[in-house]
Parts: sequence; C-alpha cells; structure tokens
Amino acid sequence: MNGWLLCTLALLAGGMAPAAWLAVRGDPAQRLVGVALAGPVATLVLVLLAHAMAQPSYLIVPLVLAPLSFAGTLVFTRLLGPRP
Repeated sequence: MNGWLLCTLALLAGGMAPAAWLAVRGDPAQRLVGVALAGPVATLVLVLLAHAMAQPSYLIVPLVLAPLSFAGTLVFTRLLGPRP
C-alpha cells in the first residue's frame, strides 16, 4: 500500500464519515451541509485514487462530479426553501 492510498483512506475516514453522519442524522439544514460536504470530499478521494493507481483516464469521473455536486446542492437548497 503506497502513501496515496493511505491519504485516500484518511480522507475517507476524516471527511466522508462526518459528512455521511450529517446527511443521515439531523435536521434538514444539517443534512444539506452533509451533502454539500460529501461532494468535494468524494471528488478529492477519486482524484487521489486516480493518482495512486497511475490512471489519468480515471480523472474523468471527478471532473464530472465536481459541477454535479454543486448543482445537487443548489437543488436541495431549492427544495428546502419556503414554498410560494
């Protein structure tokens, strides 16, 4: 196991676990924060995995995930807002 994979595991434990906890438990605002935190963490995890495996073609998925996670956060914010 190389250093990049260890960094990926540390990021999964230190970043994705709290994001998942917030997304599963808590009021709607805390769930939104959990989803918003999970997007960038997942993007970084996928970039680290692509670098650890020396496969530049694997960078396509995080490149698409970054704007989609931002758009998903906007959709959840819209759904949580007041209804007209």
